[in-house]
Amino acid sequence: MLDRIALILLIIGGLNWGSVGLFRFDLVAWLGGGSDSLVSRIIYTVVGLSALWCVSLLFRKRDEVFDEE
Repeated sequence: MLDRIALILLIIGGLNWGSVGLFRFDLVAWLGGGSDSLVSRIIYTVVGLSALWCVSLLFRKRDEVFDEE
């Protein structure tokens, strides 16, 4: 379950970075009231922690990842 949540947050973060790269529009900053606001910083931190968690997926055996379902 934690793997799926982390993956969903990572996808959201990737889509946000894609919108920054393509359109110069930061959805998280827009929703959170600017990139320096507390809300935006919390969202950025949670997405970053999710990315760190997903790194562990690279080093797990295939059976361990599928057994969690």
